[in-house]
Amino acid sequence: MFLKNVEKHAAQSPWGEAAAAIREAGIPVPEIMHLFNYKPQWTQHLAAFSHGVMRGPSPLTSGEREMIAAFTSRLRNCVF
Repeated sequence: MFLKNVEKHAAQSPWGEAAAAIREAGIPVPEIMHLFNYKPQWTQHLAAFSHGVMRGPSPLTSGEREMIAAFTSRLRNCVF
């Protein structure tokens, strides 16, 4: 991550606790989780929006939406 203070910020939310558990398991932590933990009061709406887009009612399954997101990220050379 480019912002080390954000990445190293102590867990102060469920996002931070989840990131710590993922890190302890030896799995790379998605960078968005660091941002959600750093300023949870600022990112709660982004988290709710993302959840709604990926898991809310849709003619596409959640798996199809994940695949579209992964494909788009790959095209943009962005780690998904």
